[in-house]
Amino acid sequence: MDFMIDQVFTAGGDAVARAYASPDLYDQLVGLPKLGAPEVLDRRVDGDTVRLQIRYRFVGDLSPAVTAVVDPRKLTWVEHSAHDLATRRVSYRLAPDHYPDRLQSSGSCTIVDRTNGGSVRTVTGTLRVKALIVGSAVERAIVSGLREHLAAEVALVDQFAATHGGVG
Repeated sequence: MDFMIDQVFTAGGDAVARAYASPDLYDQLVGLPKLGAPEVLDRRVDGDTVRLQIRYRFVGDLSPAVTAVVDPRKLTWVEHSAHDLATRRVSYRLAPDHYPDRLQSSGSCTIVDRTNGGSVRTVTGTLRVKALIVGSAVERAIVSGLREHLAAEVALVDQFAATHGGVG
């Protein structure tokens, strides 16, 4: 399943890019829908490039047909991302903690300034879940959860950018 999700921020693009590259931001993203609290596992800085590894857990509801073949407690993964602060581009791939043969996802994010102020972050990606009959249902559930999570993130990222200048 291919997806594209836009987030609209009041903060400028540089501040948003710096915020997402800061491990301190992820401590603020607790209690958001469908995804559990993110856990920053590693952060490395090389000039304008910041590499992060963050563990996520899907905590949304799944149908009984899905839970018959997938244990919802095992829907965890590590996002490996490279943030280029100079170009405001991020590339990422997901590495499942469980079911590595069944879940694959990668994509990118771009952040651009809006002419009337603020910025837009566009997240694009591909998600593939290999599971007979229910694979597409799991894909839809994960992308739906991601949409809700990213929508709920906006206010917290704006607040973080305002109070930290996007630096953490």
